[in-house]
Amino acid sequence: MMAFGLYFFRKNKHSDEYYVGGRSINFWHIGLSAVATDVGGGFSIGLGGLGFIMGLSGSYLLFTGLIGAWMSAVLLIPRVKNLSTLENFRTFPQFFGHHYGVRVALVAGIISAIGYLGFTSSQLLGGTKLATAAFPETNPQTLLLFMGGIAVAYTVLGGLKAVIYTDTVQWLLLLVGLIFIGLPLAYHAVGGWASISTVLPPEHFSMTNVSFVQLLNWGVTIIPIWFIGMTLYQRIYAARDEASAKKAWYLAGLLEWPVMAFMGTALGMLSRVAYELNMFAAKGYAVGSGMDEEMGLPLLLVDILPAGLLGVMLAAYFSAILSTADSCLMAASGNVTTDLFGAFIPKHLRAELRAGQLVTLLLGAVAVLLAWKLENVLDIMLQSYAVMVGGLLVPTIAIIAGKKGQPNAALAAIIGGGGSTLLFQQIQFSPFGLDPLFFGLLISVTAFAIVNKWYKRVVYS
Repeated sequence: MMAFGLYFFRKNKHSDEYYVGGRSINFWHIGLSAVATDVGGGFSIGLGGLGFIMGLSGSYLLFTGLIGAWMSAVLLIPRVKNLSTLENFRTFPQFFGHHYGVRVALVAGIISAIGYLGFTSSQLLGGTKLATAAFPETNPQTLLLFMGGIAVAYTVLGGLKAVIYTDTVQWLLLLVGLIFIGLPLAYHAVGGWASISTVLPPEHFSMTNVSFVQLLNWGVTIIPIWFIGMTLYQRIYAARDEASAKKAWYLAGLLEWPVMAFMGTALGMLSRVAYELNMFAAKGYAVGSGMDEEMGLPLLLVDILPAGLLGVMLAAYFSAILSTADSCLMAASGNVTTDLFGAFIPKHLRAELRAGQLVTLLLGAVAVLLAWKLENVLDIMLQSYAVMVGGLLVPTIAIIAGKKGQPNAALAAIIGGGGSTLLFQQIQFSPFGLDPLFFGLLISVTAFAIVNKWYKRVVYS
């Protein structure tokens, strides 16, 4: 990974190469990087947990990723790609600024920067917890510094090109690890189909073992990221042309579902079989012990894999985690250097490049510090994500629909939607079991429509 960073450190000549890869990367690398960033370590482990408790129906979690990617390819990319090349966009808030003005872009930049800094910390913290489980004799802070230091270093040195090309390697490593090591050895270890068909309940083999409310919650929390995710906008900008960006998004959708979705849930189902066969009893997780379902997959891999192969699988999961962490760090850096302090950075090509690297280094250090000091970074990440989606989605959809509205309407949607979503999360407001984000989006739509209509009346009068 460091080699990629050093290579592109020598190749990058200006900040356009650093933040958007020189707008020349082919669709294979863009697609693999997009899915690596979107799925990451959280989904990789989370899918195992869903397979453990609900079986194949857990794959619908990433079916929403397929929908989001393909909808974005059809609706968003044609509105963004050519405009981004013409206007030299590097960030998502710049796209906002083009349609709504400087104030809206600044607010969007602040929200995006804070959100992605939290995402980076949460990924590093997740990687540290996985590393601690694998190497319990090693101090967690040492593991965090080692893992975080490498991720921050190659990102600082090489920029988006280093991130995208390392994402490609990391995602391929994860696929190879799951297909050729994790799945076959786990299948053999639990006794094959005879044990699987006997131990697992019939609903684990059904694609209807999920409620409509759960599907709706997954959709409302995952599909929008394909329309407002700064990490994904950077990849659209980095693609060679509109056709390449679309191909990349179609590829990413297919890799999410069915490829990763069914592999992840299948491994989770195999871990459930191992648990029911009491294979985890020696580790303190006997049948009936109430084990956390997301612990099943790591325990299964540690239990069945010999030294060497276990190392490959751990490397695969660390890769999934770092492939998201580095992308989020680049997104936060882009927001800070372009959207927040762009006016204060010299426009000399080399100076812009070095300023970007310095900001990336400082933000990386802050992300590592947050992961070191806090235990609830995941909560911060989820809240930041909800504020981003609750506030930024409606103005984005308005642009795509050709009804962008007044800048003040966009501000009302951002503040009203994002703020209410955060409030609803805090007070655990979820009527009918719906995610609080659902109601935050309703408020965002309402605020956008009311303010936009009011301003039209004032202008007309």
